[in-house]
Amino acid sequence: MNSPFTYELRHPTTIDPDKKYPALFLMHGMGSNEQDLLSLVKGLEDIFYIFSIRGPLAQPPGYAFFTIEGYGKPHREVFDKSIGQLKNFLDYASKNYSIDQENIYLLGFSQGAIVSMTLGLALGNRIKGIVALSGYIPAFVKKDYDTQPVENLSIFISHGENDPVLPFEWGVESKEFFEKQMAIVSFHSYPEGHTVSLQNYRDLIEWITNILKNGGNTNGK
Repeated sequence: MNSPFTYELRHPTTIDPDKKYPALFLMHGMGSNEQDLLSLVKGLEDIFYIFSIRGPLAQPPGYAFFTIEGYGKPHREVFDKSIGQLKNFLDYASKNYSIDQENIYLLGFSQGAIVSMTLGLALGNRIKGIVALSGYIPAFVKKDYDTQPVENLSIFISHGENDPVLPFEWGVESKEFFEKQMAIVSFHSYPEGHTVSLQNYRDLIEWITNILKNGGNTNGK
């Protein structure tokens, strides 16, 4: 099975052939690339297999996971295809690397957060944890997707209170939607725009570290 995406891979220096490792999949924002988010997770390659995925669509100066027909409205056909390809990539990675299927995590910014949250809903408890930075859940995903149970899913959602690209309220709506689905939600707001602040970075690293220590139970913290 060939990879449906170009990607960067980071992993522990020494791999134990008898061990399965947690996996962390990174999805960048519009116009960026697979190098963008690696700095956020530097050091975690000592624990995880880290797959940083390049969006399949050219979007100068970089790439994208989907195109947009209107404000907060992805082109449905393009979006659905990308979600299908991302599902296939998770299968590809699982078959080709020593990944612990009980410890699969997603991290995305902006477009990457949007597809990460969608994958979480589509795959349900197959995903252990999600870090969604400055994203939203498309209306058609909430309405039309065959969403799976997420009561065992832990999700870190953060959003800038002064985000000029994707309104802060959309982050709050994502929080409320996942809470209604009984996911374990940790919501963080920051006095920033459409970016990841230093405090946001520190909080997400603390969250990931705690979720690994506690076996997925963060109690919303």
